[in-house]
Amino acid sequence: MSDKKIKNKKEGEKKNRSSDLMKKMPVGPGNFWNNMLSTILVLMLVVAGYSYIAERQEEPVEASLSAIAEGVKAGEVSEIIVRGSKLEVSYKDDSKPKAEGKKETDASITETLANLGVTSEQIAGVTIDVQKETGFSYYLSTFAPFIFPIIFLLLIIWFFTRSMRGAGMQALNFGMSKARVIDPNDQSQKVTFKDVAGAKEAKQELEEIVDFLKNPKKFLDIGAEIPKGVLLMGPAGTGKTLLARAVAGEAGVPFFSISGSEFVEMFVGVGASRVRDLFQMAKKAAPAIIFVDEIDAVGRIRGTGIGGGNDEREQTLNQILVEMDGFEPTEKVIVMAATNRPDVLDPALVRPGRFDRRVTIDLPDRDDREAILKIHARKKPLAEDVNLATVATRTPGFSGADLQSLMNEAAILAAREERKTVSQFDIIRSIEKVMLGPERKSHLLSKKEREVTAYHEAGHALVASVLPYADPVQKISIISRGRAAGYTLKLPDQDRKMHSRKEFIDDIAMTLGGYVAEVMIFDDLTTGPSNDLQVVANLARDMVTKYGMSDKLGAVAFEGSGGRLIGGGVGEDRGYSPDVAKSIDEEVSKLISTGMETAKEILSQNRKALDAISMRLLEVETLEREEYEAILKAEGVEIRDFYRDQRLEEERLGDPTRAIEFDADHMKGKEV
Repeated sequence: MSDKKIKNKKEGEKKNRSSDLMKKMPVGPGNFWNNMLSTILVLMLVVAGYSYIAERQEEPVEASLSAIAEGVKAGEVSEIIVRGSKLEVSYKDDSKPKAEGKKETDASITETLANLGVTSEQIAGVTIDVQKETGFSYYLSTFAPFIFPIIFLLLIIWFFTRSMRGAGMQALNFGMSKARVIDPNDQSQKVTFKDVAGAKEAKQELEEIVDFLKNPKKFLDIGAEIPKGVLLMGPAGTGKTLLARAVAGEAGVPFFSISGSEFVEMFVGVGASRVRDLFQMAKKAAPAIIFVDEIDAVGRIRGTGIGGGNDEREQTLNQILVEMDGFEPTEKVIVMAATNRPDVLDPALVRPGRFDRRVTIDLPDRDDREAILKIHARKKPLAEDVNLATVATRTPGFSGADLQSLMNEAAILAAREERKTVSQFDIIRSIEKVMLGPERKSHLLSKKEREVTAYHEAGHALVASVLPYADPVQKISIISRGRAAGYTLKLPDQDRKMHSRKEFIDDIAMTLGGYVAEVMIFDDLTTGPSNDLQVVANLARDMVTKYGMSDKLGAVAFEGSGGRLIGGGVGEDRGYSPDVAKSIDEEVSKLISTGMETAKEILSQNRKALDAISMRLLEVETLEREEYEAILKAEGVEIRDFYRDQRLEEERLGDPTRAIEFDADHMKGKEV
């Protein structure tokens, strides 16, 4: 058999398996209330139709044999229909209703009329039709008033039993998996690595999974075992689900997707039953991929004492562990899971043999952000002035989902203004919309409030520009966005993976610049700095309790990531003594006080620049970086830039290549 025939045969088997897989998907029963409503409507329509027909039919009049004989004698009768002993009499006068009567069973109609004195000539003037009493029409007309109500009643019973049977089937299907299946031949939902920008290391790790799903024999022949589980870890919006779908798309295998929360219901044992059903479906469709999103919903650390020994979540987790490494190991079913909280997962879930491979997906750097923007700009007509490299520079910390929303918001802005292309101005405005929310130009402030907001934002910006380790200011505005009355947009000129103690200290002082400016200028405070104070308090506490950046307490971490106390303590068991807690509070207060003194000193020394920035903000409401730095230069304020100083130092040390690279990185951040 040729290679082409073998390939066509494999493709045919794959299509048949996919179609059979889709046929096996359970279809939910009809809704009970919809069935009942449709039954009532059909019943009302049939009853109305039957009543209309019945009203149009004339009721016959009962008549005795003598009365019928007198009518024949008088020549009023036109026709007599005989059905056994029953007589139906029609009169020549159409206005006269029909009559019904009965005769003797053994005697004929002519004998009966002759006995009543009707002559043969008079009988000959009447049409006599003798019909059989048996027949469909006879029985239909006789039993219709009884049959139709019985049929209606049976229909009602049938609809109700169907609904109840559906509810019963739903109860029986309650333990079945609710996984969504993506057919590998469905081109509309197929995703490959070409659709995923960035995450180079993650894609390299996952290419081995793709290779195994395509050619498992190559690995099995050499005795290699492919990882049974792949855990995708990273912040929200970094593309974990997209990468999992890309693996299935590259390998051309069915993709079973389910959320961790869909396993857990109010009934005990349902989650474990759904896990068993999910793995059975995947085994039948093997090779296949099972993807569990937000696995921390069921995979949290056990033994916390919450929920008791029969906690439904723990039972579900136990079933997942058994399926992944139990009595029936599956060789061609790979389980992929995603979480942004790997620290809370149970150790048994992440041990070798379960989730053997852990792939970390970080926030994209500048080059990756540019590649992601190009993917999301494929179907959007861009203007000639669009520079995605500049947009990538101005979006540090943005995830892939943020960048997708950014390009979508830019397209919405262009469409709203009746333009056919998306310009650079649309994208730049969308950056602020994604970060801070939409502009609220209708949210009008009083003259006093606008002045307070202007000095508040000017205080932030001025302190940030003077301190060497603070991020440079990109934009200042007193136009309300989201819940903020104004904002100061500061972004680093280049990406940073780590943050130093000096950067945190300067960030605290910059954040308190608005608070200090209000006190200095107006000798009063508003509710404006409330969020600033919360940010400063959290940052200072993290420096002391997480990062070991306290001179007094030293290199000790008192709390884990996410605020969870080390050791899993709950309630009042904080893991340290009240004396240590007091020292922590003192160190936090010291950091905040130092930052406030620094901000106060900077604003006092540069009061003219503070007034100039505030007055300009009251005039134009928004200041871009170039205009803002021009005001500082005019007032004699030197902008401290750590990256520029480092470039000069490296140039002094005789590394002109590195100096040029630093200069290029620094200048890219200034492009708008």
